[in-house]
Amino acid sequence: MNFKGKLGLQQRVLPGYRVPFFDLLASHCAGGMSLFAGQARPVEMIAGGTTQIARHVEADNLHLLGGPLYFCYQRNFTRWLEDWNPDALIMEANLRYLASPSAVSWMHRRGRLVLGWGLGAPKQSRLWKRFIHQFDGMIVYSQRGAEEYAALGFPREKIFVAHNSVSPAPQKPDDRPWTIDHATLLFVGRLQARKRVDSLLRACAEMEVKPRLIIVGDGPERATLETLAKEVYPSAEFIGAKHGMELKPYFQQADLFVLPGTGGLAVQEAMSYGLPVIVAKGDGTQDDLVREKNGWQIEPENYEALVSTMKTALSDIARLREMGKESYRIVSEEINIEKMTDIFVGALNSLST
Repeated sequence: MNFKGKLGLQQRVLPGYRVPFFDLLASHCAGGMSLFAGQARPVEMIAGGTTQIARHVEADNLHLLGGPLYFCYQRNFTRWLEDWNPDALIMEANLRYLASPSAVSWMHRRGRLVLGWGLGAPKQSRLWKRFIHQFDGMIVYSQRGAEEYAALGFPREKIFVAHNSVSPAPQKPDDRPWTIDHATLLFVGRLQARKRVDSLLRACAEMEVKPRLIIVGDGPERATLETLAKEVYPSAEFIGAKHGMELKPYFQQADLFVLPGTGGLAVQEAMSYGLPVIVAKGDGTQDDLVREKNGWQIEPENYEALVSTMKTALSDIARLREMGKESYRIVSEEINIEKMTDIFVGALNSLST
């Protein structure tokens, strides 16, 4: 299934983990796809990427203020639209991007389709309602986000759930032994306070049979965490930052993936290796990915819940293996970049007719 026209897709930045999806989507656009995205702020430390099929045009990002008052203005947005002249535009549905309304107006004056792509509406307010109603359709990461848009009066038939994905469907599951002396726990992600790796270190120390703990990643909290580990869990292994196929041996060694804090796109990748997962509840993107049959969702900042859930998980290795099989099935059959692309193309086609 292809989109017959020319597609424009706007992003604030182009993170490397999105490149496979953008190239796959571009390959399903008969008229081609141009991706408009700029540079992140240095403090964000977002690893960029280079597309092979999608035509990336650099946005001139002007970053304004910071923290909860952060805004971004992309100064050459209209010029890009004039040059590419797309039949349809997909853009981030974010109130903080100040050039978005003028881009929507440019498209609508020419009778062109504009779709928003977002997490949902975090605040049920008149401002959000007015903002989302400028779009002809909404693509959303999760079912929870879809309900938030619908609660603001956006037509349900114009809301499309494309589960957030960064990986293709896996080819085959990994075989793991059904009996082990002690479990291996894995964390993959940026080492920053909100990831709560400190809680993971302390929780491991409370397990009756001490698991092997592998921590893959780097970030501003690494030195602090390594110091803490020497005090509470000295056997913890800090591997440093790894990307792509460098991560494979660590996923293959693990028995359980644990993400005690918010965020984390590595969850799906862990599931593609047949791993059960423990994750903190977040913006709704985990709701459709992590279910009772393949893992546990815990309240963020709830240390007691983390400890009790880890004890439950590690008490039955056979159950972990069955849950890992379900993780693999979910990302193989339901949530991957191929399925995500199908939803995007389907949304474009259904709203273009």
